Amino acid sequence: MSAAAVPAIPHATPTPVARLAWLDALRGIGAMAVVAEHLLPWFLPALRPYWFNIGVYGILVFFLVSGYIIPTSLERHGDVRTFWISRIFRLYPLYLTVIALALALAWWVPVREQVPRDGTAVAAHATMLLDVVSVGGVVDTMWTLSYEMVFYLLVTALFLVGGHNRSGSLSIGFGVAAVAIGLVVPGALLVGPWPAYVTCAVFLVGMVFVVWGRFRTTAACVLGLMALVALMFSSRVPWLGAAVVAVMFAGTAIHRWERGTGPLWPVAVTTALVAVAPLWAIESGWWWVRADVWWTTIVLAGATFAGGMALRGRRLPKVLVWLGLISYSLYLVHHPLLKYFVEISGDLRWSAVPYQLGMAALAVAAILAVSTLTFLYVERPMQVVGRRISGRSARGLQGRGQAGMAGERPRHDGILGHQERQVPDGVRDHVREGDVVG
Repeated sequence: MSAAAVPAIPHATPTPVARLAWLDALRGIGAMAVVAEHLLPWFLPALRPYWFNIGVYGILVFFLVSGYIIPTSLERHGDVRTFWISRIFRLYPLYLTVIALALALAWWVPVREQVPRDGTAVAAHATMLLDVVSVGGVVDTMWTLSYEMVFYLLVTALFLVGGHNRSGSLSIGFGVAAVAIGLVVPGALLVGPWPAYVTCAVFLVGMVFVVWGRFRTTAACVLGLMALVALMFSSRVPWLGAAVVAVMFAGTAIHRWERGTGPLWPVAVTTALVAVAPLWAIESGWWWVRADVWWTTIVLAGATFAGGMALRGRRLPKVLVWLGLISYSLYLVHHPLLKYFVEISGDLRWSAVPYQLGMAALAVAAILAVSTLTFLYVERPMQVVGRRISGRSARGLQGRGQAGMAGERPRHDGILGHQERQVPDGVRDHVREGDVVG
């Protein structure tokens, strides 16, 4: 995220395969950082670093990748309907599978027994807007999906109203909001069950119109406004929500600069704002937002992203690329699997180091094996289904001469994818396999 860590790269465009490979490699690094953050405290506590937060580092890398590729993916697809169908089939099948399995095994290991099983939980999980309506996820790491979904909704509205080229200004704006909110807001201002119910209703109705096409721009703007209000006023940690979105728009600004369509200085300003956001925030106090830890984490994440950009035209280790492809599965399944593993193995924190190392290696092997299976048999088949449906939808539009729907301007159809009160430690990018920035 640090602008200083991003080298001045010539505005040459490498091959699509190379571009996808370096993004996958970054996702692989971020995914394994998240796994390490959750594994080390229980398997190898002596090796857990405290001079930076390895989980937040992984989060920042993932969000930079999302910001870099998602808006340009919308531009490349040229169809909002195609984008959202691909997003739904990319995200929800595995997400719902993990929820079902976690609930089915709750009699043995209640992954998050403090999370209520009521209507608000159903509503929040249905939209993935969990953290921005202050509802805990059935699985710890699901909180970050909230901010990815907010970003999708915002960039969709921006594309449809022609504001998609203002990435630098948007990143600075959200950075300023993070600082200001931290200074004056002690927590969520909109509380109770109704934010979850209202956002769910608006999300479901609005998404029908966005995918259907009728009154698409109006629906997208309503969804974007809803996401913005929830982000600022009902998030569990409002300043952090604004900072996360600032990071994602900074990723977009980096891509604009790389292609010669925007300056890089907004990224530097955003970095400074995000760096100081937690220092005087009312709602803070966690060890990972101390200045030394927070700044080191930001610099390392920025350096990692910059390194990926510098190596984008080169052949990268296949293992990193593969880890990137299965990163969504890694992100969603690793934490429940670690809890199941510890339930069987017992508390390992005071075991001999060789035994800890052996059990940690066994746990990682199990996580990689299960993640590979869920990628091959849940994620990938459903992505194929999504592409088929979106392809038929696109052909249907072409058969009608790409005519705009009633109530829409024709051009719009062608513009367009822990603990409670603490921030958990993982997220992943949602770019589907095959997403290449053209």
